[in-house]
Amino acid sequence: MVVATPSATWNVPRSAYVHVPFCAHHCGYCNFTVIAGRGDLIDNYLQALRCELLELKFPRPVDTLFLGGGTPTQLNKNELRSLLELALTWFPLAEGGEFSVEANPADVETETIDLLADWGVNRLSLGAQSFQLHKLKTLERDHDAAKIHQAVEVARTRIASVSLDLIFGLPNESLTDWSQDLQGALALCPNHLSTYGLTYEKGTRFWNRLQRGQIQKIAEETEREMFELAIDHLTAAGLEHYEISNFARPHHRCRHNEVYWSGAEYYAAGAGASRFVNGLRETNHRSVVNYLRLVLNGNSPVAEREQLAPEDAAREQLVFGLRRLAGVDRHEFHQNTGFTIEGLIAAPLETFLKLGLLEWVQNRLRLTREGLMVSDSLWPEFL
Repeated sequence: MVVATPSATWNVPRSAYVHVPFCAHHCGYCNFTVIAGRGDLIDNYLQALRCELLELKFPRPVDTLFLGGGTPTQLNKNELRSLLELALTWFPLAEGGEFSVEANPADVETETIDLLADWGVNRLSLGAQSFQLHKLKTLERDHDAAKIHQAVEVARTRIASVSLDLIFGLPNESLTDWSQDLQGALALCPNHLSTYGLTYEKGTRFWNRLQRGQIQKIAEETEREMFELAIDHLTAAGLEHYEISNFARPHHRCRHNEVYWSGAEYYAAGAGASRFVNGLRETNHRSVVNYLRLVLNGNSPVAEREQLAPEDAAREQLVFGLRRLAGVDRHEFHQNTGFTIEGLIAAPLETFLKLGLLEWVQNRLRLTREGLMVSDSLWPEFL
């Protein structure tokens, strides 16, 4: 591949995301851009990615690179090798950079890990979701606890940082179920854990089943108890609770996601991918078939485009920043955005401080423990 080089230094983002939509099965709770059982489209998809990335004109060095999905490890070895080469051609990783790949435990074999490691991948995010068969069946996953153990063991031979995703709050799930999942995860000593409450996104099969009364949401109080149990168990085990849903061993935070939470800009490519460059947010078509048709015919895959006004960008940065347990420094926020926190959200700020949902700690505004429990209900008041 012939790639142009820049003629002058350009102030560009230092992170990139590449979306890989292919899955063996589209799980009923998933609202991401995925396509199941269409391995026949992978070659065309890689070609479309090449075409889309050519619009960059020249490689953009990054400090964090993330291949997500979907399931990147659903690709066979030759396809995965082509993907890794393509991503690193356009987004060469700086020394000391973080290169993350999402993986399904059922796909993780020694050959897969060797291939990823040989191409510089140093962080693996495993979609474990649960260690209990009844939960995994409800979530329509294709692995069991033994496969998670095997995947972690194999990954550790070559990958420096291994992360696990867990889901809580399933219909009829008990606190005991969730406690056993936390214990199962901690027994593997992961470098990072992400814990997510099950959500019912419109358009998913779980949403449709909920509307038909075939399943019921877990009680809010039980879900809250599960979240608090996760915080207490994981922090007691030595993991740092650094973002609402994320816990990490020292020096193992997800640096890529911290780019999002800091309000910094980033590149992205692939079906459904969203990028934020020069204050412009663009999102590609979510339909994989439409994405392929557009790009391979020489057209733009962008479905939505929004140039953020300075105030809107500042409000977004505040919300993202408050997701982090450290909160937002008032002086840094003013310096970065030109706005003061008090000037942007005076009324809701006063209300949430009085309710004990937010607090000032020296010059940092942050969520309290109570605020963590209801954070999603706060953000609309800031935007």
